[in-house]
Amino acid sequence: MSIPYLLILFRFLLAPTILLISYLMGERGTYLVLVLMFLGLFSDIFDGIIARKMKIDTERMRRLDSQTDLVFWLSISFSCYLIYPELIKENLIGVIAVITMEALCYGVSLVKFGKETCTHAFVSKMWGLTLLATFTCLLGFAYGGWMMKICIILGLISQLDVILIILFLPKWTHDIPSFYHAILIRKGIEFKKSKYLNS
Repeated sequence: MSIPYLLILFRFLLAPTILLISYLMGERGTYLVLVLMFLGLFSDIFDGIIARKMKIDTERMRRLDSQTDLVFWLSISFSCYLIYPELIKENLIGVIAVITMEALCYGVSLVKFGKETCTHAFVSKMWGLTLLATFTCLLGFAYGGWMMKICIILGLISQLDVILIILFLPKWTHDIPSFYHAILIRKGIEFKKSKYLNS
């Protein structure tokens, strides 16, 4: 098994580990979960870089990477709920809205293309950064506040962007920067994808 696949497997295995630590240790495990979260983040960054260097950055790998990301970040989200349920409940409506939109993205993609979504869109990556900041605030400082609210708003925007990408795309493909680029694809207009966004 190549290094990129090992990194993806590592991130996938972190998910149940994080949930177990959160369930068994509660607040005592916050910093351990925080460290594992950043290890998972680094694995996500480097699997793409190494895959491109090895020229094995295939559709199969992109899809596997995308689904592993979903499992990993959902595990972090649920671990935050296990450790600090009251902080999550303060923004429960927003959290449910984001989860619902995420499910809707997958539903629309499955109905239209018979495949899960794998856009790796620019706004989604920006949302990923706010997720990282929000989880760091929650786990490191037991604080949600304005950071979580920004995260929820950007999460909803990013999911809307993904849904529009899916609706505009004439056929399934991966690594689409935005719904505007999906429109370009629909019109047959070529554009250059940034390698820095495909990670």
